[in-house]
Formats: sequence, structure tokens, C-alpha cells
Amino acid sequence: MTDRTNARLVAIGAPGAAADLRGRPLLDLRISVMDRCNFRCPYCMPRETYGEGYRFLPAAERLSFEEIARLARLFAAEGVRKIRLTGGEPLLRTGIADLVGELSAIDGISDLALTTNGVLLAQHAAELRAQGLSRVTVSLDSVDPAIFRRMSGGFDGLERVLDGIRAALEAGLAPVKVNAVVQRGVNDGGVLELARHFRGTGVIVRFIEYMDVGNRNHWRRELVVPSQELRDAIAAAWALRPLAPTQPGEVAERYAYADGAGEIGFISSVTQPFCGGCTRARLSSDGVFYTCLFAVAGTDFRARLRAGAGDAQLRELIQAVWRRREDRYSELRGAAPEAARPHKVEMYYIGG
Repeated sequence: MTDRTNARLVAIGAPGAAADLRGRPLLDLRISVMDRCNFRCPYCMPRETYGEGYRFLPAAERLSFEEIARLARLFAAEGVRKIRLTGGEPLLRTGIADLVGELSAIDGISDLALTTNGVLLAQHAAELRAQGLSRVTVSLDSVDPAIFRRMSGGFDGLERVLDGIRAALEAGLAPVKVNAVVQRGVNDGGVLELARHFRGTGVIVRFIEYMDVGNRNHWRRELVVPSQELRDAIAAAWALRPLAPTQPGEVAERYAYADGAGEIGFISSVTQPFCGGCTRARLSSDGVFYTCLFAVAGTDFRARLRAGAGDAQLRELIQAVWRRREDRYSELRGAAPEAARPHKVEMYYIGG
């Protein structure tokens, strides 16, 4: 990512918005509203670790909707233009549509999205749209029932996820995107089937290289299927043409089917790191501010909120944390032996 591109990114944010040590502005905020999930995906929350006895956050330790909305307003004042609600599974949070309504009314926020596993989406889609949600992304790694069950940690609910996607389309949560994490020897054989299922439906499928997020998914580089390999396989079945980015800093490489049947994308964090254009911050469900998906530590905002910190003090802290940011984990992934890699925060805790 060039200095010129980062200058354009800075211009998109608020006047005088902070840039980090690599010139990247703060434009996107991902807020985890719930650390719990009804799936046990092996690459995120493996059942052997997150079983019935695992202690998740008590409700009082999660940020309240009032606290989330207050922080979101402060981040918006510092340049954030896009907010994405994540988890865990955000639709497990009671009253989530009320929070969407509060966030959608914040000055400066131009895009409000949500990432979900889709199981509860059918019953929430219309209300979420009515409250101001712009769009939704559904995590779905396979449309083969057996592989879906394996990759969700034993959940037998593929049809409920597909119903949720249809409900989101009907509600106008467009574009609806499907994110599929591809693992060698697990679901890579079903990539064409997944692409075929959503061709012509208006749903955009994005294939994501398997990443070493967190510390418990037993990641190995040989399990990564490079995006180039997937792109070649899909292009052999249906001709593709590249699409220009819709905005600076976009992480997915976009392609259209040449026959007009829609769009697909590829997110290549392992083989083509995009750290240089990363404008995303993350807020965990208990109020810790992280500057990278692969972070090892964060800044506790909940304690400051509940100790009575004023808005000016919190804004100064947002600026200070971002200005000293220098994260580029994906670019450095191969620089150290696996045993020497830092102990990272878990993905379910801060959202993907």
C-alpha cells in the first residue's frame, strides 16, 4: 500500500483524524457484542476447549448497549466511517436490533454491517433492516451437509443458515455476502459447489485463506489453499473478469462472472498480506480496544468508562493508541519459528 493510497484513505475520515505509524487512518470499527457462539467451529472455538464447562463472560462484564453506543460515537468523531457488529455470534445478544438502531443514527457512520453464522438470521433480518442495518455477511464454509456439520463443530442446521440468507435478501440487507474459510483436505473439494449454489442469486461468495487466528486451531501452512489456486479452479468452470475495488483499502480481490451471474471475491491474508492498507480497529465484548486481528494485547476502555472517564479523555486515548500502532502480523508471519510466535487474542473474542 503506497503513501499516496494511505493519503486518500486519511482524506475519507474526519478532518485531522489520526494516522498510525505506517500512515493508516482509523476508518473501520468491528465491535464484538457477544463472546458466546452456538457453533464450535474447529478453527475458531474447538469443542475440546469451549465445552460445557467453559466460562464465558457474565452479562455484567460485557459492554452495555449504552456503553457501546457511546464509544461508537467517539470512534466516529475520530474518523470511523464503517461499523461491523460481530461475535462470537452477535444474534445471541438479546435486543441486538435496538443497538443497531442506536448505531445507525450516529453522525458520520455511512455503513453498518453485521457478521453472523446465519442460524438465527431468518427471525431477525427484517427487524435489523428496519432499525438501520445496511448489510450482512454470513459465515458459511460449505453447502454439503456433512462438511457443514464437521466445520461447525457438529451443528446440524445448514437449512436454517440458507433460510437466513434468503430472509436477508428479502429484507434488503444487500449485498448479502457469504464468507467461506477454505482448508486443505477439509472443504476445498466443495469450493465449486459453493460457488455454483450462489451463482445468479445476488449473494457474493468470498473465499478466505485459512489463517492462524488465535492459539487453538492447530494452524499449519500446508492447510492453506492459496487464493490463486481457488481462482484458477473457478475460472476453469466459469470465466471471470477482475473488478476494480469499490473503495480504497478493500481487502477482497473482486471478480465478476463473465456471463453476468454475479460476483465472487478472494481474501488472501496469508499469500498476499494487505496489512499496508488495514484501517480496522476492534472492540471486544468486554470493552478492550485492539488494533489488529492478531493482537497480543489491547487497551481496556470498559474500566475507564465505568470509572467515569469523560468523552475528551476517551477520545485522546483512542488517538494515542492508534497513533502508536504499527501492526503488520501477516507480513511478518513467516519471519519467526512457530514456537516463537506471540500468544494472540482469540478470534471469537474480537470478531473476524
